[in-house]
This record gives sequence, C-alpha cells and structure tokens, in this order.
Amino acid sequence: MNHFEYRDGALFCEGVRLADIAEAVGTPAYVYSSATLERHYDVFKGAFAPRDVLVAFAVKANANIAVISTLAKKGAGADTVSQGEIERALKAGVPAERIVFSGVGKTEEELAFAVKVGVHQINVESIAELATLSSVAASLNAAPAIAIRVNPDVGAGGHEKISTGKGDTKFGVSNAQALALYARASADPHLSAKGLAVHIGSQIRDLKPLEDAFKVMRGLAEKLRADGLSIERMDLGGGLGVPYFNEPAPPSPTAYAAMVNTVFDRFDIALAFEPGRMIAANAGVLLSRVIRLQERPDKEIVVIDAAMNDLIRPAIYEAYHEIRPLSDTSNARVSYDVVGPICETGDTFTRNRELASLKPGDLVAFMTAGAYGAVMASTYNARALVPEVLVRGDRFEIVRRRWTLEDQLTLERIPDWGT
Repeated sequence: MNHFEYRDGALFCEGVRLADIAEAVGTPAYVYSSATLERHYDVFKGAFAPRDVLVAFAVKANANIAVISTLAKKGAGADTVSQGEIERALKAGVPAERIVFSGVGKTEEELAFAVKVGVHQINVESIAELATLSSVAASLNAAPAIAIRVNPDVGAGGHEKISTGKGDTKFGVSNAQALALYARASADPHLSAKGLAVHIGSQIRDLKPLEDAFKVMRGLAEKLRADGLSIERMDLGGGLGVPYFNEPAPPSPTAYAAMVNTVFDRFDIALAFEPGRMIAANAGVLLSRVIRLQERPDKEIVVIDAAMNDLIRPAIYEAYHEIRPLSDTSNARVSYDVVGPICETGDTFTRNRELASLKPGDLVAFMTAGAYGAVMASTYNARALVPEVLVRGDRFEIVRRRWTLEDQLTLERIPDWGT
C-alpha cells in the first residue's frame, strides 16, 4: 500500500496535491510520503512479532537524512556500506548501536571510523578484510563486534546486476571460509565474533532461494556451536521485492516472516534484516513535466524534463516504472515512447507504452521511485540534482534543495599555470 491516490481527478500524496508541489518547487522533483515509509516499516517489523528483530534500513536505497530520520523515529537501524552512509545515519538520529557496516571495499580509515563510533557490527567480507580490521582495532585498543558475510552460492534478484549471492560475485566468503574465519575471529583479542551475515540479491519475488540460503546459514551456525564457538546473531539481509505495477505481487512480509520463523524454529539467535527497496520504493515518486511531443510516422515521442541522470534504473536495469498523469481527466489512450533530454539514446524511460493522452506542459509522476532514484542521480550533461520533498499529512517540505549551476562550479577551478 502507498499513499498516492487520485481524488477528484488529481493525484495526491497523502493530503497534498502533487501538482501543487510541482508548481512550488519545479520539476523534475522527488516526493516522498512519510505515512508510506512508516507503514512499510511497521508492516515489516510487525510481521515478526512477538520476536524482536533489528530492522536496519538499507541507506543505499534512499540516503536522504529526512527519510532516514522518519524511520529512525520508528526505531529503525541503518545498513550502511560507506563512512558517508554511517555519518548520514548518525546525523539522521540512528544510534550507532543500530548501525550495521557492510561492503567489500571498506578502507582502513572507514573501518577506524566505524570502530570509534561503536557501530552495532561490521560485516566482514574477506580474509584480507578480517586481517585489516584486526590491525585497525588493535591500534585503537578496541574489539569491535563483527559478523562474517557468507556467500551461500544461492543467486536471486530481479536483474543479474542486483543478484549478490552466487559464488562468482564479489560479495562474502564461501561456507568453508566462513567457518574458518569465524574461528579465527573468535580467537582474536581485538575482534568480537558475534554472528554471520548473508544477502543474496535485490527485488526477490520468490521465497525459495531465500529459504535455501537461510537454511545454509542455520547449518553453519549449528556447526559453529558444535565446535564450541559462541554465535549470537544472524543478519539475513534484505532483498524482498516490491510491486512495480507490471509484475505479480511479491511475497508479503507476513509470508516472508513465517518462512524465516520456520527455518529458525527452536534456534535461539538474534535476527537482523536490511530492507531498503521494500520500505522506500513505493513511498516515492518522481515528478516531471512534458516539454514537447515529437511526431514520428508510426508513433509520438514524449519528451519530458526528467532524464536518466535523475532516474537511471530504466537505462541500466531495463526497469519498469508506472507513469501516471497528475491530472487524470482524459479517457484517451495513446502509445508513446517517453524520453528525456540527455544526449544518449539510453535516456529512454519506456517504449510503446499506452498512456493517457499527453500534451506539452502536462505533469506526470513516475511511481515506485523512492528507492534507487535520487540516491543514484548525477549531474551528467551539467544538469542539476533535483529537489527532494517530504510530505506529512497536508504539509510538505523541501528536504534537499535543487542544485544550481553555481553549486557545481564552486567545486571546480581552472588552474593558473602561468605563461
């Protein structure tokens, strides 16, 4: 469920007409619904009740501090993959003890920062990283909590570029390596081995690969305990899919939680999850305005002011986003290609899509754009980063202003080489 709906022919976000936001802040612009963010968190967390689980929002899905803060006030933690994301989470009000630090390329400086602020755990993804972290921790006279990320050789996800659990990807270590590394970490005075972690992909619409991966994880934990090692935590990652309107509904959080509880039945261990897309995707839309229609012999091309630099998912993942007019007054349906102004053929959002009849100046919304939208944006073609707006009830506020050209140019300089 999301809080974007038509009322008297106008598309609203909660109690605010999206057209009013477009007129106030211009287009393109991202708009997020507080109520949807909060509801999705509550539904996911509540599905596991009465078991208390850590729900660490995947900051990579949407790194806006107002979005993170909205979830932090509900009790959410943060799953982070860089020092910058840790700092964003802290600024948004997430306590360090609810922050998980993952990622294959953590630098010594980033590891030191995570140790100093006292994150909940560092998910170690390689033998080399374990050695580096041990050295960093020793220099700080610390013993940070760690989990070993396992690559269970179970792949899943909506696209090959977001499938992370197969054995040939860069993420995590093999099952055998995980057992050896955990034993090594348990014997290291500068590390506190707490658990195992896994994440096999994103936009997963079938519970079977998740169940298979989780059974592997339980088996590894049982083996560690049988070897006399303590294991307190299991980080099961994220990846549960969301409906992009053109797809069958993915499994519900309730069904997901039931599967997890079955796998870990009568197994005393703390569980953590890292949902990102599931919480944020349908909580956001990208607003855009039609610039013009280009006539072709066999179709019309709709040129809008949003581009692949604003929403890159269709260009790199062939992703589908429903496109809705902000004013739903026409019954006519027309087959369009919808493109942006970037000087790339790849700047195409959809081809041969039947939409309501459009004309220059009309406003549209790209649905399910709250995850991997603004956070993946760039300034390609010297375009501005677009504003982000957060709605609560009948109020809205700009939570990231639109960049100006001056914002970009102040970061650059022409060297004075002399003559």
